[in-house]
Amino acid sequence: MALQQTIGKSVSISGVGLHTGVVAKVTFNPAPENYGIRFVRVDLENKPEIQADIDNVVDLARGTAIGKDSVRIYSVEHVMSCFAGMKIDNCRVEVDAQEIPLLDGSSQPYVQLVKEAGIVEQQAEREYITIEEPAIFVKGDVALAAFPLDHFRLTLEIDYNYPRLGAQYTTLFSLDDYEKDFAPARTFCFLSEIEKLREQGLIKGGSLDSALVVQDVDLTNEHIDYIRRLFSWHGPIESGENGFLNTTELRFWNEPCRHKALDLIGDLYLLGKPIKAHIIGARTGHAANIAVAKNIREAINKKEQRSGTSVEMTYDDILNTIPHRYPFLFVDKVLEIVPRERIVAQKNVSFNDNFFEGHFPGNPVMPGVLQIEALAQAATIMGLFGVGAAEKKVLFLGIDNARFRGVVRPGDTLRLEVKMITFRRGTGKFQGKAYVGDKLVCEADMLAMLGS
Repeated sequence: MALQQTIGKSVSISGVGLHTGVVAKVTFNPAPENYGIRFVRVDLENKPEIQADIDNVVDLARGTAIGKDSVRIYSVEHVMSCFAGMKIDNCRVEVDAQEIPLLDGSSQPYVQLVKEAGIVEQQAEREYITIEEPAIFVKGDVALAAFPLDHFRLTLEIDYNYPRLGAQYTTLFSLDDYEKDFAPARTFCFLSEIEKLREQGLIKGGSLDSALVVQDVDLTNEHIDYIRRLFSWHGPIESGENGFLNTTELRFWNEPCRHKALDLIGDLYLLGKPIKAHIIGARTGHAANIAVAKNIREAINKKEQRSGTSVEMTYDDILNTIPHRYPFLFVDKVLEIVPRERIVAQKNVSFNDNFFEGHFPGNPVMPGVLQIEALAQAATIMGLFGVGAAEKKVLFLGIDNARFRGVVRPGDTLRLEVKMITFRRGTGKFQGKAYVGDKLVCEADMLAMLGS
């Protein structure tokens, strides 16, 4: 049985962001079991926190960015790859700018940071993602697929029709090989791309020290002058005998392909858990990586729905489970429930609901706090389902990360989806989301105590 892992102490490193050109300090901190990987913008008021999750991916322009509301953190893939490769399940990552530093263009500096902190085994068992059916993405000459397997394996190919680079292949048979064989692989770009990328507002922090430059076009004096101005570069800029600018010495003969694998490993770790599957790809990039990860997440959600304990709880059943009564009962029906795991319920929003008399006359809108109350009641049903009468008490201790994203009006059906994230010593943490149709209208994290 594999156990979850975190790091032993807080460690920091500073560097420049590739695309923003802004200097940032990154600090890895130990985190408790089941915390996952979370990024925290310590330079902003209230230090907003963003879970490293594919649902929070907001931008894929030459890197993977996560965000929540207006807060963004760019270029998280190398840090995520490091955590996946070093088997770190829980870590709080503090950053004082909007982009993670590029450093030498690989994940090796972050691997060294983890080793400096030390790896600590925790008590909770590590959970893995497994798949039953292939997840496939194909677009043009880009292809990526995940196939069922009882362990993690990765096979990747790139071919950009450039003779000096050639077709490259790589295979990772085990994450035990990550630190030595993949973490040192540096990012790369083509000489012909540099000016276009800069015009798009990217690579402001780029340097010939932090990326391999594939010389896919002839190196002219105009190129040399432009690169010197762009990067404030005072060193040599020469045509490369090995197909790379300045004949940069490669760390591996297939270093570009290995770096693509590094990125892919990091993007897939945004699923929140390590995956057991055979990943096979050709010319893949961040968009394909995230697309396949989302396909896997969707398949997992469907599987959970199929395996759920379907309960036909009538209104009377609900009354026998929780103490709430009209006019303060906001769950009309339970569609699906897995005790201590998740629940799907609904509230039929009616013109007869008495709060509409004052909220607001002529423009009836369901108060956001009552939407959260409905989620809390659904969580209560899940917590009390199957529990003896002596324990039928739930005390809510806190609400965090509440967001209201849409208007709920009379005639709407409010779909309440609540998951139990953790449950220890009688205290549970819940994640609730409310929908009208497919539109998310409300979400919140809740903390509650169950007892007698």
